[in-house]
Amino acid sequence: MLPIRAFLLMALVLFFVVACVRVAGLRSFSKMTSFDFVLTVAMGTLLAGAVTATSWERLAYYLFTVASLFTLQFCLSKLRVLNDTVEDAIGNDPRLLMFDGQMLDTALRETRVTKADVMAKLREANALDFGKVRAVVLETTGDISVLHGDQFDDRLLKNVRGYPDAVSRQR
Repeated sequence: MLPIRAFLLMALVLFFVVACVRVAGLRSFSKMTSFDFVLTVAMGTLLAGAVTATSWERLAYYLFTVASLFTLQFCLSKLRVLNDTVEDAIGNDPRLLMFDGQMLDTALRETRVTKADVMAKLREANALDFGKVRAVVLETTGDISVLHGDQFDDRLLKNVRGYPDAVSRQR
């Protein structure tokens, strides 16, 4: 009987989360901000608790908490769009780590990214020539993007911290 109960609880919780995601949108599980990351980790913990709940009361507590987190994330994402102060408070800025083939040592130190990390991302992006690496950016998600090639549109670096400084240092 216990395996059947566990299966039914898991199915109920899964359908509940799918319903919440349908209402709140796929943005619910993005990793755009630190808050989004924490929400995703917390959600996993809550779902594990819900599936192992030993009473209907406990299950309702977990489901209410899951719904509350989705609601909070939804409201904060709306506020981020509407208010720059909220965006600045909870959002991360992308950071320039390399520009026009030159590593930016200060940015690497401040972000605690090693040159070896950048080199690994360059290899992963099939960058074959340092001279054609236009930019390496530590994104708001923690991912590292590599922009390389013969042509470059500087609009890609709009709002990337360190970009105007890197250009002015070259002149």
